This record gives sequence, structure tokens and C-alpha cells, in this order.
Amino acid sequence: MKQFNAAHLEIKKSFAEGFETHPYEVGWADEVIFFVYIEDVIGSGTFDAKVQISHDGIHWADEGTAFTTITERGLYFVKVSHFGNYIRLKTDIKGAEFKLQIQIASKG
Repeated sequence: MKQFNAAHLEIKKSFAEGFETHPYEVGWADEVIFFVYIEDVIGSGTFDAKVQISHDGIHWADEGTAFTTITERGLYFVKVSHFGNYIRLKTDIKGAEFKLQIQIASKG
């Protein structure tokens, strides 16, 4: 029987500049899905995010998976199946304030 875990990394927060989510330990999992729900956009700008991986939760490398540029409300996701022990999202926000939620779903 597979194990499953879901966790909120950001809940109903507004951001006007880029940030990184807190590291999340998923070394036990076979796959991860990052969900980004954009509740509101104030202004006309862009939200970009890419997956980063780490062996120790301190030093980070781009994994290669990225969201397509987000400009409006909605639910978006990316799937990741090869990673180290820790994973996070690194975001870049330009020209707007995004109210959002970020959730990670892990399965192994």
C-alpha cells in the first residue's frame, strides 16, 4: 500500500516579489505534485515558479521542472518524480501582487 502525504507550504498569503517555499523533506516519496492556487491578482504582472532539489535542505539546485508563466487566477500544478531528500519552489513575481496557496502532495 502506498503512503500519501499532503501539506500546505503557503496559505492565503499575498506576495509582490519572489520567494522560496520552506524546504520539504520527501526522500521517502516516489512522486510529488506541487499545486499553486492563485486566489487573486492585483495589478498586471507575472508569477513564475521552478522546482529546486537539495540533498541537505541548505544547498539548492534547479531540478528542471517549472510552471508556465501565470498571470491570472486559477489552479496550477507540476509533477516531479526524480529528486533528492528535500524539495521546494523558487518563485519570481513581477508587476503584480498575487494572493495564493501552495500545497505539496507526496506519494511513495
